[in-house]
Amino acid sequence: MNARNEQQIKGFQETLSDQLWRLNNLYYIIDKAGKRVLFKMNDSQLRLYHAMWYRTAILKARQRGFTTFLDIFGLDSCLFNADFMTGIIAHRLPDAQKIFRTKVKYPYDNLPDALKRPIKVERAGEWEFDNGSMISVSTSYRSGTLQFLHVSEMGKIAAKDPAKAIEIVTGAFEAVPIDGMIAIESTAEGRAGKFFDIVEQARKLEDSGKKPNKLDFTFFFEAWWRNDEYQLDDPDIVINARMTKYFNDLSRDHKIDLTPEQEAWYISKEKTLGDDMKREYPSTPDEAFEASMEGAYFRHQMAKTRRDGRITKVPHLEGRTVTTWWDIGRDTTSIWFTQDDGMYVNVIDYYQEAGHGLPHYKKILDERTETLGYRYGNCKWPHDMGNEDWGDETTKEAKAKDLGMQGDVLPRMNTKGDGIEAGRDFFTRCRFDEEKCSDGLDGLDAYRKQWDDNYGVWKEKPLHDWASHPADAYQQMALYHSFSEGIQQTRPTAKTVVVKPSTGWT
Repeated sequence: MNARNEQQIKGFQETLSDQLWRLNNLYYIIDKAGKRVLFKMNDSQLRLYHAMWYRTAILKARQRGFTTFLDIFGLDSCLFNADFMTGIIAHRLPDAQKIFRTKVKYPYDNLPDALKRPIKVERAGEWEFDNGSMISVSTSYRSGTLQFLHVSEMGKIAAKDPAKAIEIVTGAFEAVPIDGMIAIESTAEGRAGKFFDIVEQARKLEDSGKKPNKLDFTFFFEAWWRNDEYQLDDPDIVINARMTKYFNDLSRDHKIDLTPEQEAWYISKEKTLGDDMKREYPSTPDEAFEASMEGAYFRHQMAKTRRDGRITKVPHLEGRTVTTWWDIGRDTTSIWFTQDDGMYVNVIDYYQEAGHGLPHYKKILDERTETLGYRYGNCKWPHDMGNEDWGDETTKEAKAKDLGMQGDVLPRMNTKGDGIEAGRDFFTRCRFDEEKCSDGLDGLDAYRKQWDDNYGVWKEKPLHDWASHPADAYQQMALYHSFSEGIQQTRPTAKTVVVKPSTGWT
């Protein structure tokens, strides 16, 4: 190091020991307008900096700069600490390359020369500095030890590639010691997957008032309305009845009182984003996860069902027949409970379980008769009810007869696309009980296409996971339910299984 550089550093010694000062005075970035600007933490980034724990789960609105802040935080930690390892994980290789180029290399290249710690080893997406510290940006991490791990858009990773999300949790997380730091951040992608699970655990811990230990994730949420930029001065914006109710509900239920300018911004933005508004710019954490995930087959239908108020409290109508719609799998069985109510189908209940035989589900149905008064018509079983066993040589159909269950074996749908299209159309007929059907509704939200990581597109093929079971049972309902004579008469006729009646069966 030459004398000039030594003199520069000597003048900075006191301030350089303060990381918060360094983060706000040393690093240059490219802003939204494409201009080179000095990085200065905004209010959201500053709140996160002071809230960060050993493990932090960040649920965010768009465009708050959390990725930029976290990656500069990781770079800074490497430059000013010996033997510090930072790992940054992105979903796809192009994303990792962009992060390295814009969030690591650019801020480093634009440092004062005296502070550019020499790079000892340079590999693709990885730098090792002369102080033994290293920063790496990739799509995974399993070997070595990390003092800081940042997972970018964890929610999208979990939605598009659930196996990869599990690999991150079991691999990369385990590379971080108890005194290290993990920060995962994302917009929400439905009520499923590892990101949702971690956020929910963190929220429950927060609600309990218990102090987190070093392995607990704490929860950090940044709502859109905390950003002063999200305002629009337009007195001509019309606030319709739906938006008036939405803003009133925010005020009454969450004490969120928006200004006219914020309301105008929200209404204008929603015109473009539509059903994605609550995911990209949530007002509350629950609202963020309420929105269906990208690639979900029923995302628009579920959003409209919620807007129309058809996910609510739906009472059991005494004396009226309850029909059950089944998906029977080797791993999980799903059952929807419905009652006809005029031209609506009231979906009053849902049950799912894994690892049990048919007697277990017969017991569950009978318990609902005893406690809730359900009186059943014929069960609506999938086509494979009569040709697959339940862990032995006895068919499910034969076991149903022995147990006294009544049922119709439904025809096999021609294609999966037929069931999906029927399901989309059928939502307008349904009213769902929000509480009793919560698990099934989560499945309908999460039922999605497979992701092709090679081409970066959604495949026209469903992902087979836990959400497939409630979705398949619902599609059976959509295909084969008849409201009255003359409706759906062109569909194949179900095969009736004749069995003896039992308590709770009409």
